[in-house]
Amino acid sequence: MLIFVHVRPSSSLSTYPWVMIDNGILQLTLSNPEGIVTAIHYNGIDNLLELLNDESNRGYWDLVWSLPGTTGTTGIFDVIKGTSFKVIMESEEQVEVSFGRGWDPSMEGKLVPLNIDKRFVMLRGCSGFYSYAIYEHLKEWPGFNLAETRIAFKLRKDKFHYMAVANNRQRYMPLPDDRLAPRGQALAYPEAVLLVNPVEPDLKGEVDDKYQYSCENIDNKVHGWICMDPPLGFWQITPSDEFRSGGPHKQNLTSHVGPTTLAMFLSAHYSGEDLVPKFKAGEAWKKVFGPVFMYLNSLTIGVGDDDPLSLWEDAKQQMEIETQSWPYCFPASIDYPKSDQRGNVSGTLFVKDRFISDEYISANGAYVGLAPPGEVGSWQRECKDYQFWTRADENGYFSIRNIRTGDYNLYAWVPGFIGDFKYDVLITILPGSDIDMSVLVYEPPRDGPTLWEIGIPDRSAAEFYIPDPNPLYINKLYVNHPDRFRQYGLWERYVQLYPDGDLVYTVGVSDYRKDWFFAQLNRKKDDGTYQRSTWQIKFKLEEVVEDGIYKLRIALASATIAELQVRMNDQKANPIFGSGMIGKDNSIARHGIHGLYWFYNIQVEGSRLVKGENTVFLTQPRATSPFQGIMYDYIRLEAPSSFSYV
Repeated sequence: MLIFVHVRPSSSLSTYPWVMIDNGILQLTLSNPEGIVTAIHYNGIDNLLELLNDESNRGYWDLVWSLPGTTGTTGIFDVIKGTSFKVIMESEEQVEVSFGRGWDPSMEGKLVPLNIDKRFVMLRGCSGFYSYAIYEHLKEWPGFNLAETRIAFKLRKDKFHYMAVANNRQRYMPLPDDRLAPRGQALAYPEAVLLVNPVEPDLKGEVDDKYQYSCENIDNKVHGWICMDPPLGFWQITPSDEFRSGGPHKQNLTSHVGPTTLAMFLSAHYSGEDLVPKFKAGEAWKKVFGPVFMYLNSLTIGVGDDDPLSLWEDAKQQMEIETQSWPYCFPASIDYPKSDQRGNVSGTLFVKDRFISDEYISANGAYVGLAPPGEVGSWQRECKDYQFWTRADENGYFSIRNIRTGDYNLYAWVPGFIGDFKYDVLITILPGSDIDMSVLVYEPPRDGPTLWEIGIPDRSAAEFYIPDPNPLYINKLYVNHPDRFRQYGLWERYVQLYPDGDLVYTVGVSDYRKDWFFAQLNRKKDDGTYQRSTWQIKFKLEEVVEDGIYKLRIALASATIAELQVRMNDQKANPIFGSGMIGKDNSIARHGIHGLYWFYNIQVEGSRLVKGENTVFLTQPRATSPFQGIMYDYIRLEAPSSFSYV
């Protein structure tokens, strides 16, 4: 069937006129000129979106913004409603429509100072539709902060009950009604709810929290919902991370109870204000978010594999097709560059660490990316422009393809090694560029041989001890699951496991997999207040270079309104290092195993050490909340470079 657009006048049943796009497989209905998705007709169902919701609360782009000078991650919530409609392209093969909203000075303080052009695309023979948007801030306009922007779809709660985020993260989900009193009981924060009397009795006693289904950008490619009768799926596919903020390890929401599915483009989750872009007056900016693909699939009962869960396997296959098709050839906007307007960069990365090997070490599995010019490691806080990442193979070879034109730095980090790599020469990408970087060498921070180490330098606290949850607050999905850290309330387990004092770790005796708690947390006292914690690392030295300089390397995987103080052999002395207040990633409360990465090189004078037993004291002194704390990634003590084991 040919694809077509039909603009239908308003009726007495709605305040909206509609635009309908139909390719014979599905029919998409949008409000005109707002550009809100009000209905999706597919597989004999008149509307996959929640009929009980107002038409403006079914499928929409939204954002959160605030005035310049505002701090924090909150602001004004705005469902983006267009004020003009235009058919950009209409042919037998493709329809692309635009819903635009312009800005002028009369709107100052009322609307975010952006021109926004929302686009929807449907292709012939395609079981789904695409959406992308162009945001533009002109130089003469006032400044603003942009805390979040995304696409949200609210599906029918009477149809969609099964959610899938990954192969090992899928389940039948509670209903939204279960989260409301008296069926649900609010817990420590509004997102977490204990199901005390759910509609489905098997869910009684479980905790529901949308943050339990968060995902790193690099893995956040496809997620969505399955309807069992008739068997069909609604999937959100993101084929590229180039327009997402914060790099490959930034965590974002996916799907959650609603049933809701999200395409997150920019957010401060698991990072805090560091990932809220702040635009100044006089700063010109334009960015294309998307396209992302909303994919619909279905089964014919009695024909072939009629297991509805096979829809997930099909959605993954479609995700691979979409990823391989990036950059798409069909978007009509001149702001979205096609393949021949982009460039490529390749090379081989090695690691040089003479205390491990005299030879170069292959940067196996290294994360290598191009991001806007900045300081070492600045990519994880970059949130205005585009980033392009890949992983090196076992030989350290990397190839980054389809990079937008512009100036970049090349960044990398290598699992198993601390710190960040940055190639200091600016890389300029032009249309058709094919740049061979040849051989690059990363020399991670190192002064001397390792005396001892705790953990694995992988920017995560996942290798440390993660306790069983309180049986009164579990999500059954994460029982006997590798992502144990996603259970609710683990912060309360620390003081239960260490009732009489804080953690003490003895090098050579303790095992970090069992004896190092995954997060350094505050101790809750009987009166409901909180007490700071001090952890100890005990280690022995057979000899000490008194006039030498030792190095304590500490990498943090997360910090939330915390501070790290380090003392050596005297808990009452002034700290030899203090980080000051760091972090607002909230990973402890939001079931993450990391937030932003922090790395410190701490100089320890040999005169502070003694032959025999020594103790490092690690104090987190800020104690007003159960969610303040630190997750360690890796700790290492190095001897002076002149030190000899002989």
